[in-house]
Amino acid sequence: MRLIENEEQLEDALSTPTPALCEMMRRLRGDIMVVGAGGKMGPSLVRLAKRASDEAGVSRRVIAASIFDSDQVRADLVRAGVEAISCDLLDPGQIAAIPRCENVIYMAGRKFGSTGRPDLTWAINVLLPSAVLRHFRDSRIVAFSSGNIYPFVPVSSGGSRETDEVAPVGEYAQTCLGRERVFEYYSREFGTRVLLFRLNYAVDLRYGVLVDIARKVYGGEPVELQVGHFNSLWQGDANSYALRCLEICETPTRILNVTGPETISVRKAALFFAERFGRDVLFDGEESETALLSNASACHALFGPPLVSIDRLQEWVAHWVRIGGTSLNKPTHFEVKNGKY
Repeated sequence: MRLIENEEQLEDALSTPTPALCEMMRRLRGDIMVVGAGGKMGPSLVRLAKRASDEAGVSRRVIAASIFDSDQVRADLVRAGVEAISCDLLDPGQIAAIPRCENVIYMAGRKFGSTGRPDLTWAINVLLPSAVLRHFRDSRIVAFSSGNIYPFVPVSSGGSRETDEVAPVGEYAQTCLGRERVFEYYSREFGTRVLLFRLNYAVDLRYGVLVDIARKVYGGEPVELQVGHFNSLWQGDANSYALRCLEICETPTRILNVTGPETISVRKAALFFAERFGRDVLFDGEESETALLSNASACHALFGPPLVSIDRLQEWVAHWVRIGGTSLNKPTHFEVKNGKY
């Protein structure tokens, strides 16, 4: 198993297309626009779309629109052959100026710091989609959402399914549901083809639940057990699933849970990292009988299981933390039960 030693190798791994994705890119018609591409996942997804199109022998525009807090991120995308458009998505005039594309990945959203500025969270997560949807009403759109809109369920349940009732806890999760409702409205009223991509905890070595646990163990900090189980997925697999979902957008809106197949124990993950680091692990609290879990069996039936197993992902994370790999310093707060992020 090849380990990842630096950010160059990490970015390459995140943006390496699978044969199935390349074949899909040969079938797909039209250019691809990624809205809100400057966040944690966006840059690697954009590069993956470009590489998969190139390897498929398809000439298409791959466009990234974002406010781009980092000039470096924007410059890196341009070097990769992507069209990068700086755009304040809260300004309807700037949205109106970006090109219309047949295929749209919608990634704009706000989680971190939601408690401090709930008004901004509502504006970004609920108000903004309406302006974007008016502009792209004739496109097919994969809209990123979150498993946070589900209730906490028994650990033994296997996770919430797409047909289960939603019960968002806290304002962040409520805004995620609000965003979905806006997409559903446009899909029904205007025939916009949409897939709601309910992702539950992607990992890219610089952030993610496994990274949070590993860094706590490595730093000698207590690992909280109040939420004792979770789902996780390699971000490269999540990116690939998102792009492949462009083919299955529907009206009315389609929903798809996206995560790994396992229900992962926080305690067992912490003990794994403790063994790899040769350190003791400290635990805080006891496991609850419920957790925020998603069942992604429908996704795996459509596209196959993730290519990176949880065992391999844990080894990658352990090695990355041990060698001092970079961190985005954005904890997932997976242990939160009151919805306050």
